Amino acid sequence: MEDGKAVNKLRVLYEDNHVIVVVKEKNVLSQADNTHDIDMLTIIKKYLKEKYNKPGNVYLGLIHRLDRPTGGIMVFAKTSKAASRLSEQIRLNLFTKKYLAIVSGYFDEKTGVFEDYILKKEDNSGVISNLGKYAKLEYEVLKEKSNLSLVNILLHTGRHHQIMLVESVRRA
Repeated sequence: MEDGKAVNKLRVLYEDNHVIVVVKEKNVLSQADNTHDIDMLTIIKKYLKEKYNKPGNVYLGLIHRLDRPTGGIMVFAKTSKAASRLSEQIRLNLFTKKYLAIVSGYFDEKTGVFEDYILKKEDNSGVISNLGKYAKLEYEVLKEKSNLSLVNILLHTGRHHQIMLVESVRRA
């Protein structure tokens, strides 16, 4: 997707002098990587530059990330002071990370806690391994239909592809 098209498609949910809250579509990067595919930081910086006729570089602080395949709401800081305060809220676990996921199959337990260690592999996938980082989430199955489960997920940690690994607690 070209930068201009991406900026035009940007859905801003909230904006003030300190933060901007936007919708990240699935398969869009949160920040640039070696693929050089369009990313949210670039899209929003271009949006702010155009909207406010800003010369030079635009400051935008990345507060949190969503994995590329994940769509959802993201918060970005428009000032370094806001970035610092929001980062502190994350460190103090005052920033809640909730997700709705559609998972193939059904769960034996309709609510539960998933705790394990996730190792990020060289190919960017994740695997359960005691060599990985501690990961914890709570889940609740909201609805099941046609071999699919709608699951509410509350993350306690933010590990790479952590939500995708919740499928390991369901039955096929």
